[in-house]
Parts: sequence; structure tokens; C-alpha cells
Amino acid sequence: MNIFTKQLPRLMKGCKANKRSAQEALYKLFYTDMLRLCYRYLKSDELAQEALNSGFLKVFQNINDFDERKGEPGAWIRTIIVRTCIDLGRKEARFIEVENIEDVSEEAFIAPSVLEKLYVEDLLRVIRALPAATQIVFNLYVIEGYSHHEISEHLHISKSTSRWHLSEAKKQLRVLLEPIVSEVNQPTEKQNKAT
Repeated sequence: MNIFTKQLPRLMKGCKANKRSAQEALYKLFYTDMLRLCYRYLKSDELAQEALNSGFLKVFQNINDFDERKGEPGAWIRTIIVRTCIDLGRKEARFIEVENIEDVSEEAFIAPSVLEKLYVEDLLRVIRALPAATQIVFNLYVIEGYSHHEISEHLHISKSTSRWHLSEAKKQLRVLLEPIVSEVNQPTEKQNKAT
């Protein structure tokens, strides 16, 4: 059992007792991972920080509703942060409403072998370059594993609109990643000399 696993139940108990030191420690424990999550959903650093702080405020306000038997605290906190990002992102995003969508490609937008060679920072940077609405749908579908039905309910858009934004994200990411993929696929000088 690592120190994180030992520390978490004590911190949750302290937060339920409204102890400021436990709240601060819980915030610090999840800060980096949850901020990274917010960056993935929101266009600006300021919005990401706002989502993180608003999300943790919700965590502390609802901490007594958390039931250890139903799940793990980290997953519960993550869900609250994601939903906070969705709410904030929905205010910022402009969804293009689509009633009926045909011919949406479900194929991988970049070959998995190429994705394995890319740095996480490169992927996060290009995901953040997407339009806000498209970025949110992409994150919810590809990274969080939500269905188009769930996305449509969370974002108050149609399933067709969700599908269109996912398709658009894949098209735009293919274009945005093309220069990076080309660079990754270029043989290095050492490889050239060896051949």
C-alpha cells in the first residue's frame, strides 16, 4: 500500500469534518492531474484554473455525499472536475447544430504506431488548438469514453451534432498532426549513416 492510498481516506475524513488543512492537502494531492485534465478541455489557462477551483469547491461542498462503498475518491473528484469543465466549456463553445449526419468516418485519424511515437505534450497542444466545442466533444468521446447519447445529454446538443464535432475533430487533428508526424517519421542522421 503506497502513501497515497494510506493518506486519502484520512484526508477525505478530514474534509468531511470541514478541516481546512485536510482540504488543502487533498487539493494539493490532486492539483497536477486535475489541472492537466482541465487544460485538455478548456482553451485558456485562466479557464482551466477557474474550472479546477470551481470543481474543488463543488468537491468540498458535496464531500459528505461521497460514499466509499460506491467508488474511489479520485474517480469521484475527476468526475466533478470533468463536469465542471463541461459546464464552463459549454458557455464558451459555439456548437454547430447538425440535424442529420451521414458518412462519418469511424476509422482512426492517425495510425496507432505513429501516435505511440508522439509526445503527450504534442497531442495536448493540438487538441487545445481545436475549436472549443469540437475539443470538448473529442475529449468526452475519445478520452473519457462517453457515448454520443451521453455527450448530447451533458452538452444539450443532438447526437448528430456530437458526431459531426467528433468527425471534425479527427479531420482537424489529422491536419494539425501532419507536420509532427512527418518529423517523427523522418529518419535521424544516425539512421541515415547506418544505411
